Amino acid sequence: MNDPTTSTPRLALATCAELPDLDESDQRLRETLSGLGVASEVVVWDDPTVDWGTYPTVLIRSTWDYTSRVRHFTEWTRRVERTSTLLNPADVVAWNIDKIYLRDLEQHGLPIVPTIWLDPERQLSARGIHTRFPAFGDFVIKPTVSAGSRDTGRYDASQTPSRALAITHAKNLLGVGRHVMVQRYLKQVDTVGETSLVYVDGEFSHAVRKGPVLEGPYRAEDTEGVLYREEEMASREASPAERELADRVIATLPTVIPQLEGSLLYARVDLIPDNDGSPLILEVELIEPSLFFEHAPGAVERFAQALVARFSERPA
Repeated sequence: MNDPTTSTPRLALATCAELPDLDESDQRLRETLSGLGVASEVVVWDDPTVDWGTYPTVLIRSTWDYTSRVRHFTEWTRRVERTSTLLNPADVVAWNIDKIYLRDLEQHGLPIVPTIWLDPERQLSARGIHTRFPAFGDFVIKPTVSAGSRDTGRYDASQTPSRALAITHAKNLLGVGRHVMVQRYLKQVDTVGETSLVYVDGEFSHAVRKGPVLEGPYRAEDTEGVLYREEEMASREASPAERELADRVIATLPTVIPQLEGSLLYARVDLIPDNDGSPLILEVELIEPSLFFEHAPGAVERFAQALVARFSERPA
């Protein structure tokens, strides 16, 4: 086997301080890269002692604490990109970091989960917030910048106490300057679940099922001190309708992100069914998504080979 310290460029796998050894899926990626002769180091993204210029390539992985420091994180991506190849690129991060990007996709004819957007600058009263909630059924409140279902709650429009909790949740988020999404909770999530479709170099790789995680109103203690809510995952074969929609999303990205050149190394499209079973876009994850290698035979090898190919394509 080639000596990985001399045969390939140095690669940084960016993580957060809470996961200094990466999560299990990305540990598997690192092992696979080593087998291909690619040396890598796990580096905490906000460590002030790191000289990012020593790494020709920086791969964003489990940087899951950035949502509380968005400006700091986006500045970091720009700084890294001045000296290294950042995957995915900083322009992609800037577009994808706020879920307002869903409006771009909707404007291009792609179906998203029906969403009402609340702007903190409007300084809505409790009544003003209340009138924007759905009149019936369950609904979800979450900030437009979040990850791992943090700061997210599920409410029942038919129950006055639940609506009151929803108003408080939304007011608290708006009060600290956060933009808010109000989305219908689509009941088939409880039975069918969510489908995450993973793409590598613009090509479909594999899909997984994510079980429901939202059971009630937001409570700070549910996610206090944790990076994300635990999810129930399993391998899944995407339906033709899910594949068609996710493929359309991937094909649309160069249009909504004009700076994007070529295919992204990785992308994940999260879909949920509407009441008729038709897929809708919940999220498009382009920054640091879990890629669920452990649920798809051959997936980690495909990803590693696509990454190595980018080393060979880099101009001398």
